[in-house]
Amino acid sequence: MVKQSVHTDEAPAALGPYSQAVDTGDLVFLSGQVGIDPAVGSIVDGGVAAQAHQAMRNLTVVLAAAGLSFSSVVKTTIYLASMDDFKAVNDVYGEYVGDTPPVRATVAVAGLPLGALVEIDAIARR
Repeated sequence: MVKQSVHTDEAPAALGPYSQAVDTGDLVFLSGQVGIDPAVGSIVDGGVAAQAHQAMRNLTVVLAAAGLSFSSVVKTTIYLASMDDFKAVNDVYGEYVGDTPPVRATVAVAGLPLGALVEIDAIARR
C-alpha cells in the first residue's frame, strides 16, 4: 500500500504529530480541520458559522494539495461543541458539498482543540 503525507502551507499546520492528510492512492484521509486562519494561526472571529466556513476552506486547500476537490469526498464527520449549532453548520456545509453530498456523521463532543466550536474531517476517493 502506498502511504504518502499531504501538506500545504495554505492550511493550518497540524497541532500535533499527524498529517493534514494521507494519500493511499485510491483514498485520501483528511485530518479534522477547525476554523484556524492559516495566515494568523488562530481561530477566526464570528462564531460557529465563520469557524465552519474556515474549516471547509481549510479542507478545500488540503484536498487541492492532493489533486482533489469536494466532489471527490465520500465521507465526512462533523464534531460540534454544541448541538445547538447543528443548523448553522449545516447551512455552511451545504455551500461546499455540491449536488451529491457525501455521507456524514455529526457528533457533539466535550471540547475541541483551541476552544473551537466545530471540527470537520473527510475521506475522499480518486
